[in-house]
Amino acid sequence: MSFQWEVTQINRKLKPRERLFCGYFAATGDAALSAKQAGYKGDCRLKGDRLLCDGAVLEEIERQLGLRRKMLSRTAVIGYQRLAFGSVADALRLLFMEAPSSGELREMDLFMISDIRRTKDGMLEIKFFDRLKALDKLGCDAREDGDGVSGLMDAIGRGALAAGGGEND
Repeated sequence: MSFQWEVTQINRKLKPRERLFCGYFAATGDAALSAKQAGYKGDCRLKGDRLLCDGAVLEEIERQLGLRRKMLSRTAVIGYQRLAFGSVADALRLLFMEAPSSGELREMDLFMISDIRRTKDGMLEIKFFDRLKALDKLGCDAREDGDGVSGLMDAIGRGALAAGGGEND
């Protein structure tokens, strides 16, 4: 293989199915499954392995993995916010329902629930995630980012000084 061929492979545009493969592979790490999900037929293991030898495919996978890494911390913060401030109304509704249908369950927001089980006497037991731990995690992240309450107070103080106020104002 020549160097020119490798440059051509990296610079070429991906076909839609190849781009799909890249997305699935970035999510699963499984070449055969990713090829199948992207719509390839036949020996998906072989097709997935061949795609992973393509420079343009590897470059796209790296790009997508980078985007996923950036989004992971943002997604975690959103999840902690839902745990800390979310409603438990649907969980309470579930607690008092006799036999909820699958449609009713699909429409409920049960994100706050960590565990559901039926006790020996037939009662439904629901455990929730700890809101205080979620708030603590949000507070730690905010302090690390400088966006916490102390960061806000520092910004207000700097603004007051810049507006001409003294240290004691």
